[in-house]
Amino acid sequence: MTDKKKNNKVIPDPAAAIEEIVSRYPKKVAKKRQKAMVMNDPEQKPEIQANVRTVPGIITQRGCTYAGCKGVILGPTRDVINITHGPIGCGFYSWLTRRNQTKPEKPTDENFMPYCFSTDMQDENIVFGGEIKLKQAIREAYEIFKPHAISIFSTCPVGLIGDDVHSVAREMKKELGITIFGFSCEGYRGVSQSAGHHIANNGIFNHVIGTDEPRRIGKFQINLMGEYNIGGDAFELERLFEEAGITLISTFSGNSTIRSYAHAQSADLNLVMCHRSINYIAEMMEVKYGIPWIKINFIGAESTAKSLRKVAEFFDDAELTKKVESIIKREMGKVKKVSKEIRPNLEGKLAMLFVGGSRAHHYQDLFRELGITSISAGYEFAHRDDYEGREVIPNIKVDADTRNIEDLEVVKDESQYREDLVKKKKLLEEKGYNFKEYRGMMSEMEKNSLVVDDISHWESEKLIEYFKPDVFCAGIKEKYVVQKMGVPLKQLHSYDYGGPYAGFEGAINFYREMERMLATKIWKMVDPPWKAEPEIVGSMNINV
Repeated sequence: MTDKKKNNKVIPDPAAAIEEIVSRYPKKVAKKRQKAMVMNDPEQKPEIQANVRTVPGIITQRGCTYAGCKGVILGPTRDVINITHGPIGCGFYSWLTRRNQTKPEKPTDENFMPYCFSTDMQDENIVFGGEIKLKQAIREAYEIFKPHAISIFSTCPVGLIGDDVHSVAREMKKELGITIFGFSCEGYRGVSQSAGHHIANNGIFNHVIGTDEPRRIGKFQINLMGEYNIGGDAFELERLFEEAGITLISTFSGNSTIRSYAHAQSADLNLVMCHRSINYIAEMMEVKYGIPWIKINFIGAESTAKSLRKVAEFFDDAELTKKVESIIKREMGKVKKVSKEIRPNLEGKLAMLFVGGSRAHHYQDLFRELGITSISAGYEFAHRDDYEGREVIPNIKVDADTRNIEDLEVVKDESQYREDLVKKKKLLEEKGYNFKEYRGMMSEMEKNSLVVDDISHWESEKLIEYFKPDVFCAGIKEKYVVQKMGVPLKQLHSYDYGGPYAGFEGAINFYREMERMLATKIWKMVDPPWKAEPEIVGSMNINV
């Protein structure tokens, strides 16, 4: 394989990059990591190793199971008190670190998101058990805030000493008369935060969804899943839905409430944004209630238009279709005006994206609209189907780590099952409408681009040195190291202080943000001090 040109830029051969990286690893580690690095072929989609534990000693981007359960899925839900049962550091780490936003309908509505709740376990609780302290914390939280729901999250020490958060939840639910449920989401329980997503999905499905009566609020009712309202993304999508006349029952879980989850079975259609974090609930709701789901993407103007049209096509209503087309025409006019101004300054630049969820995939659409090529991308916590598409699911081996997570047995709810939606789905499928379709990230990346799962710090540095990208997209842990190499880094976990980036207005915001970051020469003008100054070496006088 040889180097190739893209818009007058020479892109090095990825095969040589892989060879150079793995050559520095011990033999066993090299064999494992090589399986997680593949040269892409969108037609053949080579098998990639994913959802396996990180090699000990390698600095990874990943978070833990607790981070996925509390920090991602339940964290953005404003009307539940989320109590972290564990040391204070765990609770603080998951306290609004992703910039999830919310907007209560009334000033008097519950909003516990600004608070951090933790049992603050100490050494004595590790030795003698922490269940008594957990009960005290629940009573105190109830006495001060009078919430209608409390959830409990286990961290690593809790699993090691055997505290039973579920029995405590049942006992306190009986004592206080409110909804209380727990999650066994100890950080070490799974390969990555993906396990926490699955555990959270199971808990919400078991304890919340369907606990309230279904209701008909509007003509076209949906749930939006896998949208976490980082930087206000959900607000922009809510604006579009409202104008089109589409009723959003619940968002899992940006700008969300436990109360809305309770009657989420009222929806006619589930829209899945982040495939990895929420597909479990979508699948289970279809089995129990007959509600179909589709994979959509509201990142990028073209993708937003495509997703809105797909929703309108499902409902097959002339008035709705007319409204959607009117919105798209107006909004795309604004987008194209800004794109015309900005694209000439950015076209031909190179991007690398290593982000969780579906973001490393979705944001390539935004870069494509600007003429920026994604030369390398990967996820922190994906499974093979996130890369290769859902068709590979039957071939994915179920390992011991996956068996740590309860596999719920879901049965049809005879009283609430939507036979009308099942018939509608069948008719649409006969016409060629795709449900549950997700072709994965590889299908939309260029041939011979480099796909890397669970990239390490060492691999990131070598690939930046090798490909010389114009922008690197990752998280806060990588941000400053990458910027010290003279490459701008855009956080796509928390958006730094930007956003929204979803929908049409979000696309415009992202275009302007990229122009600010990439049209400047500042990154090439400042050298890190260690390039010119000698190494600072310390000494210690042991005779003093």
